[in-house]
Amino acid sequence: MKAIRRFTVRPVLPEPLRPLSDLARNLRWSWHAETRDLFRSVDPERWAAAGGDPVRLLGSVAAARLGELAADRAFLDRLAAVAADLDAYMTGERWYQAQTERLPAAVAYFSPEFGITAALPQYSGGLGILAGDHLKAASDLGAPLIGVGLLYRHGYFRQSLSRDGWQQEHYPVLDPNELPLDQLKEADGTPAHVVLALPGGRSLRARIWLAQVGRVPLLLLDSDVEENDLGERGVTDRLYGGGSEHRLLQEMLLGIGGVRAVRAYCALTGHPEPEVFHTNEGHAGFLGLERIAELRAGGLDFDAALETVRAGTVFTTHTPVPAGIDRFDRELVARHFGPHAELPNMEVDRILRLGMETYPGGAPDLFNMAVMGLRLAQRANGVSLLHGDVSRRMFAGLWPGFDAEEVPITSVTNGVHAPTWVAPEVYRLGARHIGARRAEEALSVGDSDRWDSVADIADQDIWELRRSLRELLVLEVRERLRASWRQRGAGTAELGWIDGVLDPDVLTIGFARRVPSYKRLTLMLRDRDRLRNLLLHPERPVQFVIAGKAHPADDGGKRLIQELVRFADDPRVRHRIVFLPDYGMAMAQKLYPGCDIWLNNPLRPLEACGTSGMKAALNGCLNLSVLDGWWDEWFQPDFGWAIPTADGAGTDPDRRDDIEAAALYDLLEQRITPCFYERGREGMPDRWIEMVRRTLSLLGPKVLAGRMVREYVERLYAPAARAHRAMDPDSARALAAWKARVRSAWHGVTVDHVETSVTAATAELGTTLGLRVRVGLGDLGPDDVEVQAVSGRVDEEDRLTDATAVPLKPVGAPDAEGRWVYEGPLSLDRTGPFGYTVRILPGHRLLASGAELGLLAVPSEDLAGAGLLMR
Repeated sequence: MKAIRRFTVRPVLPEPLRPLSDLARNLRWSWHAETRDLFRSVDPERWAAAGGDPVRLLGSVAAARLGELAADRAFLDRLAAVAADLDAYMTGERWYQAQTERLPAAVAYFSPEFGITAALPQYSGGLGILAGDHLKAASDLGAPLIGVGLLYRHGYFRQSLSRDGWQQEHYPVLDPNELPLDQLKEADGTPAHVVLALPGGRSLRARIWLAQVGRVPLLLLDSDVEENDLGERGVTDRLYGGGSEHRLLQEMLLGIGGVRAVRAYCALTGHPEPEVFHTNEGHAGFLGLERIAELRAGGLDFDAALETVRAGTVFTTHTPVPAGIDRFDRELVARHFGPHAELPNMEVDRILRLGMETYPGGAPDLFNMAVMGLRLAQRANGVSLLHGDVSRRMFAGLWPGFDAEEVPITSVTNGVHAPTWVAPEVYRLGARHIGARRAEEALSVGDSDRWDSVADIADQDIWELRRSLRELLVLEVRERLRASWRQRGAGTAELGWIDGVLDPDVLTIGFARRVPSYKRLTLMLRDRDRLRNLLLHPERPVQFVIAGKAHPADDGGKRLIQELVRFADDPRVRHRIVFLPDYGMAMAQKLYPGCDIWLNNPLRPLEACGTSGMKAALNGCLNLSVLDGWWDEWFQPDFGWAIPTADGAGTDPDRRDDIEAAALYDLLEQRITPCFYERGREGMPDRWIEMVRRTLSLLGPKVLAGRMVREYVERLYAPAARAHRAMDPDSARALAAWKARVRSAWHGVTVDHVETSVTAATAELGTTLGLRVRVGLGDLGPDDVEVQAVSGRVDEEDRLTDATAVPLKPVGAPDAEGRWVYEGPLSLDRTGPFGYTVRILPGHRLLASGAELGLLAVPSEDLAGAGLLMR
């Protein structure tokens, strides 16, 4: 029989055990070992059955056991110590509070997914895990973030395999009352709601759930409320599910509803209002429209409100390809805004123009969420140095006339939250050498001094640690593989071979990630005979542990999984290569530490960052990767290997895969396996151990999410907060009026004449030339512009590279024709082919970049020869 209604019965804890409830409902337990150990001791078997979830554990413990614990003095002492530690963590001064600069009072961080813990499955892949690590690191640093997302009743799908290796999806229903969440309540105790207006007089209501991530509140909006019609109840059903309108409604709820949820939370709790809004990918971009609407209700016009919103907004892009961006039909967007829908006092045409693809090749009938995100944010960034460059080129059309290098998109390389991803065994080894407090600070804040102490750890200790982690992984893999085969229909009698799968003394390679085609799950299969020889080598074998999910609508990705699974099912090699279904945080936390090599072979440069290799590195696992994402930035042969790429524009894709697969096999055969299996005088692989040591000491402090969040604070949040404070209503109106005036008058801005004090085609290094430029400013004046000399090396086509811009100064008043003269020095500071040009940009104290308006005046073709060239 099926129940007609479901509800959650929560335990009544004896008074001495009440702190357990507070500990369970603060997700700090997900990265705090002492808290997890405390809950495990409540009932080890039920802890394992609950999947390490304290809320589920407390809901299943027998009352008699709770009574025993309430009278157990040793347990109560441990409980008091852990509770006191959490209180000190929540209230004490941390890195953020120790800064002398006036930092933002609060930052609102919006993301469509958050990977905090497997007990709260609201993530699909790297974007969500990154968002979760961002919140955790912010908490450890004391940064006052407010996270904002959606609560998906089915989360992301669970993955299993059919007998023939085809991915199958399952969507278990999540009950928020059984999750580590609390409802945000109004002062009278009723649930707090946000409401969005929909076309046809309908409305979309959502309640607000609160997850406490250490010091950081995470607000999750849930549309499954009785007041909604059936269609609206399903808006937050699945992560990345449904068609275009479904996705649009999700993103409206996230952006517009999210701002309203933040306002409600701050009003009800007294939390400071955010000075900065951070949009993690374009999905949350509509938050800028809601903030414009708020300001317009306060008396600002659209343009002034737009400037105010831009000043305090940061936009992070994660995709290196246009196909990864959400784009909606303009008519669909128009139908959901305006007089008969949401934001009724906003001109629909102004909204649509924010998302219009105005660059060459853009589709005028589509609304681009990333384009809107960039137009609504004064500061934007990619997520690695290479990805920043890719992003500048991808979006360069929004800043016509500027070289891609000057597009105002910077980069902050992602990091990972070490306390979440470092295995307890690795942490204990570090704590034994430098002390628990210093080890904890090394993982959360990080600095090279603490990580340098890895040099003092004995080779024997490192090698024994690596072997024990490999052994734990082997046991985990066998257990998961057995469960997978049972799901595939195998009987117990068929599965005896699983006891011999993997060997704790064999070089172990991990590969686990989403399965879009560009990540090339099956590159290792290009030459199957060569792969078999590697797996079955009599003296230097390798073994692979592979996992990953394809998007439910991506049959191509599912075919890649099936191809890999069928190879791994071969009785000749199945003890050396396994595919584990249902990749998620719980599996990843066992997989990274147990592998010796972390493999990453995407099509360069399509991996924005690729943080899985960072998590592996923190556990002493060496990276073997294409030079893409973060590996392109930090690779050194001291601690890993780079797979050579054949990424020339004219390379045939099949030939490229053949070349790069051959390079992968070569590295494994000729360099990696010998390094792992060669033994020194003490019977250990000395070269390998030294590479592990260098991975920990040199990469460790770089890959931390603490480093990443500190960069966001210093380079993006603090400047955005200063810009937000400077943008009072009068300043916003003045800036908007100035921009309108500059845009309308820019046609009159010209570079008319350029001359230098030297006219020869050669000059000596260190020479300083005098530069004199005559410009026309039309209806503008010197206070509206900046005239610059731009110089640097030139290529064969006389294009400037590695250029430097220096402002020139106006001399005197305009001449009879209204032309202005600008002068300044030009230093010849490098040898070889050298050139310069002159340009005019808009200039205003409230601009974050001279490229912000996308306006530029340069010499005409007639003057193009005026740039000095030295060959």
